Amino acid sequence: MDYDAARSRAREAEAGLCLSEPVSLASLLRHLERLRDRKIVINPIEGAIDKVCGLWFGLDHMDVILHARAASEVHRQQIVLHEFAHMILRHEQDTVTAEYAGAFFPDLDPERVVKALKRTDFLDELEATAELLADRLAARIRSSQDRSGGQPGNFSSVFG
Repeated sequence: MDYDAARSRAREAEAGLCLSEPVSLASLLRHLERLRDRKIVINPIEGAIDKVCGLWFGLDHMDVILHARAASEVHRQQIVLHEFAHMILRHEQDTVTAEYAGAFFPDLDPERVVKALKRTDFLDELEATAELLADRLAARIRSSQDRSGGQPGNFSSVFG
């Protein structure tokens, strides 16, 4: 894997977002919703799912990010930022089976779930690039916090 290329792609993707300061998780969510012209919903994964930190589902009318329950708000933010990074980097999503979709959306017709991207490691270039971009976005959020003396990334406005 070419880590230099992954770092370069992450840096270019961040610059291409043209984020205005201050950057928070909530402002980044709103920015991505405008760019993608669709709502993004973020929820915890109910129950234990082996080796899954985050999932991004593209539905007909919105994107849904599911995240594992995390030990800290910062860890939860990193999981969500990683999923945002996949969106920003326009990484293709794997098609899921009706059974897999039904496990996460039991009240929704599984055929309406069009795609999902499931990640369990960072050994391939797509995952490394997404994590590097997530790190860069987290650094922007921390930098904005430091300058404003604000709360960490506006967690409550995103996670409730």
